[in-house]
Amino acid sequence: MNVRTKLAGVLAAPPKYILSLILGLCFLLTLFVGNAYASTIESEASSGIAWALSYLASNPFAYLFLTLAIGYPIGRITVGGINLGATAGTLVTGILIALASSALYGITYDIPGLVEDIFLMLFMYALGMRVGPQFFSGLARGGVDFLVIGLIVVFSNFLIVFFGVKVLDLGPGYAAGIISGSYTVTAVMGVAQSAVTSGAFQLPEGVTADTVGANMAAGYAISYVLSSIFIILLIKYLPKMFGKDAVLEAQKAEQEFSGGEDGGALPGTAGTSILGFTDKQIRSYKVEHAELVGKSVSQLFKMNPHAAILKVVRGDEVIDAEKDPSIQLGDIVGVLGDYNLLLNGKDKVGKEVSEPRARMVDIEVADIHVGKTRFAGKTLAEMGRKIGFGLHLKSLFRAGVAIPHLPKTIVEKGDVLRLAGPAWCVEQAAKSLKATPIVESAYTEVSFMSLALFIGFVIGHASVEIGGIPFALGTSAGCMLMGILVSWLRTRNPDFGGPTSEGARAFLNDIGLSLFVAVLAAGVGPKIMSSFQGTIVLWIAVLGLLGALVPPFLAWLYGYYIRKMNPVILAGACAGGRNSTPALNGIQDISQSGIAAVAYPVPYALTSAIVLILGYMAMVFS
Repeated sequence: MNVRTKLAGVLAAPPKYILSLILGLCFLLTLFVGNAYASTIESEASSGIAWALSYLASNPFAYLFLTLAIGYPIGRITVGGINLGATAGTLVTGILIALASSALYGITYDIPGLVEDIFLMLFMYALGMRVGPQFFSGLARGGVDFLVIGLIVVFSNFLIVFFGVKVLDLGPGYAAGIISGSYTVTAVMGVAQSAVTSGAFQLPEGVTADTVGANMAAGYAISYVLSSIFIILLIKYLPKMFGKDAVLEAQKAEQEFSGGEDGGALPGTAGTSILGFTDKQIRSYKVEHAELVGKSVSQLFKMNPHAAILKVVRGDEVIDAEKDPSIQLGDIVGVLGDYNLLLNGKDKVGKEVSEPRARMVDIEVADIHVGKTRFAGKTLAEMGRKIGFGLHLKSLFRAGVAIPHLPKTIVEKGDVLRLAGPAWCVEQAAKSLKATPIVESAYTEVSFMSLALFIGFVIGHASVEIGGIPFALGTSAGCMLMGILVSWLRTRNPDFGGPTSEGARAFLNDIGLSLFVAVLAAGVGPKIMSSFQGTIVLWIAVLGLLGALVPPFLAWLYGYYIRKMNPVILAGACAGGRNSTPALNGIQDISQSGIAAVAYPVPYALTSAIVLILGYMAMVFS
């Protein structure tokens, strides 16, 4: 790729990414300028680059956010219709900075592992919140397939790497290291090392435990870096490779997993308070028909429940319908109703006039959970005549699934109604239904999230040891499952806090994953140089890439051709089988949807345990 192509790619990126790149470069320039000044005081032996990299190493905050500032726009550069994406761009940038620091000046980045853990768990919780409403329906629809996909990925990875190392005669330790790196599961090296220290693996004559450990580290470092980058690209572009539009396929999957009825955003998710399209309108008429005079607004609604007078303008006075005023001749009324009904307003009320004061009504959209009320068991038509004044029923949800909301549809206890209308009308209906209207807001509920993360950590951290091998769900998976559970509960009962702001959730998602990857890059980068020894590096790279990419591709072929799975859902399952959260983020980015994560947790949890067993076996039988 020549300089002109790179420049074109950068210029094609959105302005915010160009700005990020410029700011990042300006930061480096500031460091160099600062060093030029400092050099008049300090030893001349210290070079500008060395000083800058040393500054970053001494200040992890600067390293992390500089990596993001440069990595994001680099990830947006597109060549031949393909780009790395923000996650891989951040990973590559972090590795290059850490590698240059270590190789040129012996500078390493010591960032506490707690930082990495915190941001990963925040990301996983935010991810769970996004996909929770569809998770259980996804498990019911494709649970067996998700299990099979996980088994295909984990066992084919083992066979490729283990027998590849045998054929190439790479020596003990390499198989476990490459499995660990190509699967991006560092814990595999831990169980493999335990096989050495416990004596389960008998050291060959002339081979020391340190030698095995070095082989393991070399296999891990090289395969980890390569697999981390290329698995993102593979999962991200699998649908396109097979001629599928990821965005369209994601839309189909969302429709399928929401139950088939287009009811808008599910309760407990972002977008619930968007009014969207409706055939309801508010139009203003001058009262000219004597039969309306003397009747109250509520009486007129009982006579015609398909239209409601929301405001009455009488001279300089504007009266809300909440006060239930009686109509006088010459009043101007704002009427809410179906467009076709309002077209006949002249015959029912009087001449239509332009009176903004009669039409200035704030419309609120809220989810209401049907509690123990006399309206449970009634049809929507019956309920509407009693409590439907000024309201429009946008959607009806049952057990988290949108169902048709027709006049004869019976409302059951536990259903969720999405109502649109003036705030006082919504409040009035909610009171009758023994519920509280839930409106989407920017309230992020830190205490609720913190409690969920605490429980998720405890559940994921708990482990059971079988045959010397620890089995645990994993803290990140535990946090994701808590996010799923919280979102799922809110889908069925909005009283559990209502929806979290999508802006807050998306920020938590992006900053969590990006900083996790940046910390990861700081630790992996310096280890690469120590692994480059002769032609063995080439074989590690080849086996690492084969072990990382061939297994999910085989699982894709199974799901695509044999099971006819939705491509985006299938890509999410393959990412889960490969234990690659950044790859999942890649398919979500390109499909502009979070639906792929529905298929992620089942194969992720399954393979997280099995790969430890296989890593142990790879060491024992190497």
